[in-house]
Amino acid sequence: MIRKISFLILFVSVVFLGARAQDVITPLDVAKIKSVTSLSVSPSGDYIAYTLSDPADPLKENRTSRNHLYLLEVSTGKTMSFVTQGSLGAAKFRPGNNSITFLSRRDGDSSTSLYEISLTGGEASRIYSASSSISTYVWAPDGKQLLYIAGEPKTADDSGPELPYEPEIYEEDLTFRKAYVHNMETGKSTTINMEGHFSAANWSPDGSSIVVVTSPSPLVDDFYMAQKISVLKAGSFEVMGEVDHSSKLGEISWSPDGKTLAFLAGEDIHDPAPGRLLVVPASGGTPKNLDKDYEGSFDDIEWKDNKTIVFLSSVGTMSEIGTIRSDGSAMKKVLSPKDINITSMHQIPNGGYAFLADSPMHPRELFIMGQNDKAPKRMTDSNPWLKDRKIAPQEVISYKARDGREIEGILIRPLNEVKGNKYPMITVVHGGPESHYNNGWLTGYSSVGQMGAANGFAVFYPNYRGSTGRGVEFAKSSQGDLAGKEFDDIVDGVDYLIESGLVDKDKVGVTGGSYGGYATAWLSTYYSDRF
Repeated sequence: MIRKISFLILFVSVVFLGARAQDVITPLDVAKIKSVTSLSVSPSGDYIAYTLSDPADPLKENRTSRNHLYLLEVSTGKTMSFVTQGSLGAAKFRPGNNSITFLSRRDGDSSTSLYEISLTGGEASRIYSASSSISTYVWAPDGKQLLYIAGEPKTADDSGPELPYEPEIYEEDLTFRKAYVHNMETGKSTTINMEGHFSAANWSPDGSSIVVVTSPSPLVDDFYMAQKISVLKAGSFEVMGEVDHSSKLGEISWSPDGKTLAFLAGEDIHDPAPGRLLVVPASGGTPKNLDKDYEGSFDDIEWKDNKTIVFLSSVGTMSEIGTIRSDGSAMKKVLSPKDINITSMHQIPNGGYAFLADSPMHPRELFIMGQNDKAPKRMTDSNPWLKDRKIAPQEVISYKARDGREIEGILIRPLNEVKGNKYPMITVVHGGPESHYNNGWLTGYSSVGQMGAANGFAVFYPNYRGSTGRGVEFAKSSQGDLAGKEFDDIVDGVDYLIESGLVDKDKVGVTGGSYGGYATAWLSTYYSDRF
């Protein structure tokens, strides 16, 4: 056994050293990839706070990645390291305080608490702790009142005998999350006395109202299918309006004058994803779907002015930023880049946009596009060592399914491909199925990507029917047909690549997680002649 283990270690070492000598991406490289995970723009537009993931060295320790805080000065492009102790999230500029706040759980904290650090630097200090962990928060416009969501405190349960193990029973003994308002000057906290499980809350621009999202219980089905939007009067928490809708919910945004809400949601209860853009008066009522025929998916929104909404959307395998009037008219593209995939977007107060984006050549980084810029500027380079690695070609492909429907996918070709040779292929199936692959960075912990290409594999990412990014009809097209045409689409893509001459039909594998795991189980049994 010792000899076998020694041989295995030697073999793995030789493989890794060989890979290094060839300057290709290895599993150890993937384990050290950093990426920008969030951004926040200061009210003046002079600074952008962003968080950067810091993965553990798998040869030294076993832990999750930590998020650290950095500050970018927009005018100079200079980046300053701000908070690198522990891990943090939800970094935001505090109105009127020349500071940044964030959530973290540090030594001595019994729960996730709120910390603050001055823009002039120094040490971050804890400024508020609740009786349980804070999951999300937002400052009132004056920076004096804190609106936050936290779980209800748990009471000791002595109803049963002590066990020699701790079972985890799915969706039993769940804790409701409630919303609270804390006055930082008086120290007084008030519970928003509404029934239900809170998942989101936000102040109106003048601080006079609060919009909240609740569901009847913490159950996952209620979270997805029974959330409702309510508008409350700040202070008394009297319900001033309720939105009449039945579908999955996404982001909610107030118009600058506080009269209108824009939000992302499904078209109806059968829409699998919150990819439609709707508006409704803050007094409640039935929302208006601004573009029900849009053959894309709205992913992020902000108001530009009282009549105009800026949006980030996915269209096929690409991303775009655009604007649309709140009555549904005058929709136009602002930015539709071919070489990067935008994942989140914020306006800069003095004009332009800050956004996070990845590409086939690099993981997620921070970009800025000023008001007068013709193209985005990349502001961070979190993995400079990638310049020394060979990256295999990546392309968007399109093929016909057996019933004639057009299907898209992404193909990473084998590194150092020789024309005329046939290659083994790994098929990577996304979960959901209400999600899709964009043409960006596709290499990670559970996605072989460039690692496979470096070892002589083609890697195929199909956006089978039921995927998002191509409108509601396409997203609904797999419903009522489990493991039917949706998975036939994947096989048709495999056959297309075999017929193209690239892929060896006897060497095709399949993998995936969640719904992609269901697909993997089905494809490797029902379609065992293909995989």
